[in-house]
Amino acid sequence: MTDAAFGEIDVDELEVRLSAGVFLVDVRESDEYAAGHVRGAISVPLSELAQRVDECRDPRGGSTLLICQVGGRSARACGHLAGLGLDVANVAGGTSAWIMSGRDVIEGSSPR
Repeated sequence: MTDAAFGEIDVDELEVRLSAGVFLVDVRESDEYAAGHVRGAISVPLSELAQRVDECRDPRGGSTLLICQVGGRSARACGHLAGLGLDVANVAGGTSAWIMSGRDVIEGSSPR
């Protein structure tokens, strides 16, 4: 994967951006996503990222936020996507930080 610079936000900023309709991609594997994900996040596992880059583009032309369990996989995904010219940012601490902050996740394979 290509490595390029990208931004990083925390879960407080994620919550603000979610209320504004940000595009969020969860790069954990499908079983992890189904076990509990941030509402609105779409699933594009890191193992499939190279073949599914177009699904990581915000259809409205805005930034894409990437999240995983603790931030490592989503940082790798951000580096790859930023190298391809996408405007991306990593969610520091990932889904674990989201849950530890007392915020809810939803189960299942649907983003909502």
